Amino acid sequence: MGSVYFYKHTFAANYFKIFVLNIPTGKLISIGGAEDKGTENEGSYSHHNNLHFFELGILKRVVQEMGGIHKHIGVITTASSIPQEVSENYMAAFGKFGCTNVEHLSIRNRDDARKPEYIEIAKKCDGLMFSGGDQLRLTTIFGGTEFLEILQKGYWEEGLVIAGTSAGAMAMSNTMIYQGKSDLAHLKGEVKITTGLAFMKDVIIDSHFDKRGRFNRLAQAVASNPSCTGIGLGEDTGVIVTGGNNLEVIGSGAVVIVDGRDINHSNITDVGMGTPISVENLKVNILVHGNSYLLKERKFVPGNPVEELSED
Repeated sequence: MGSVYFYKHTFAANYFKIFVLNIPTGKLISIGGAEDKGTENEGSYSHHNNLHFFELGILKRVVQEMGGIHKHIGVITTASSIPQEVSENYMAAFGKFGCTNVEHLSIRNRDDARKPEYIEIAKKCDGLMFSGGDQLRLTTIFGGTEFLEILQKGYWEEGLVIAGTSAGAMAMSNTMIYQGKSDLAHLKGEVKITTGLAFMKDVIIDSHFDKRGRFNRLAQAVASNPSCTGIGLGEDTGVIVTGGNNLEVIGSGAVVIVDGRDINHSNITDVGMGTPISVENLKVNILVHGNSYLLKERKFVPGNPVEELSED
């Protein structure tokens, strides 16, 4: 009787969240690429960086959010050009924490994404981890597939936790940067944008933010899409987004929030391609570990809103 009551209560609560309040039941974890697995600097990957990443507790927190070491975790290396090496590193890393049920989904093309065995794994996983690499590979391979629909359903309705580092983080939003050199990002047209995997709407995520000087890149993306909030993730740093709104910062670095809602003047529609852009009243917040941000309200919170609420 108790289990039936619990099931009915949980179903009713989730129904209210999803369909009435439009709140996802899962969590998103976006990481700035501390360990550089599968990024454009794949050749610089080192064992030291790997250990540093884990010592900071980011991956440990990922495991905790996914439900603990016995939960079913999938590692997706689609974005990487060295998938086998990256998967081995992740499998070893999760193993260090005692995870006993981790699988590698070696999806390299759209045919792979349609394979029944990968679709079944996606349905069973409690959490999924997207590696870094080329975020355009993620959108072109998964876009419009049953596999992506399963992940979106899992995130919205079944409490699925989806994590991603570097390219895997950038692809989570509906508006995604896929190209743009930092030294040219102040010029109109140098920042290329497309549709991401769309787990979150009205945000744009950039990674390796401080180390690669990507402020202008994110600023141009937000100036072109003022309804979106820009999230610049530093290395060794991540954010956990709960309920599609509460963003909590984890790790050792900083997260830069770029808010374009109050932009007044912008010349971005008036100047020609390759011309420097100007933007007035772009709002910037800098968050570190322990800070939070409410995406819908566009509000900086010194501590975690959940923790502050529990103290009252």
